[in-house]
Amino acid sequence: MERKLVNGDYVPDGAGGLCSLSGAEEVLARALYRLTARRGGLPFLPELGSRLHLVLNAKPSERQALAAQYAAEALEEEPDLKVAGVNLAEGEHSAELTVHLDWQGEALSVTVEL
Repeated sequence: MERKLVNGDYVPDGAGGLCSLSGAEEVLARALYRLTARRGGLPFLPELGSRLHLVLNAKPSERQALAAQYAAEALEEEPDLKVAGVNLAEGEHSAELTVHLDWQGEALSVTVEL
């Protein structure tokens, strides 16, 4: 069970506890965490996270393929979650990656700023 986070803070439930997520919301929260955490950033969990922060350092012609590779790598520990595709939209100084997912036959997507 995942707890709901908004802007890095847990969301209170109004009864002295914290809001919990379930179903697709929980899966998306886990996916977002795995995609935004830097791989190797947690010493006791070196395989957790992604290398998506490296995408913009690559040649422009290689970025889409690397984004797809790094997203799949980050989510490989989620057995019920499959990457169906990625879309990389680049701006002048940043990029936005939308990862399309398949979870138990349901189409989900999550967007990450690079």
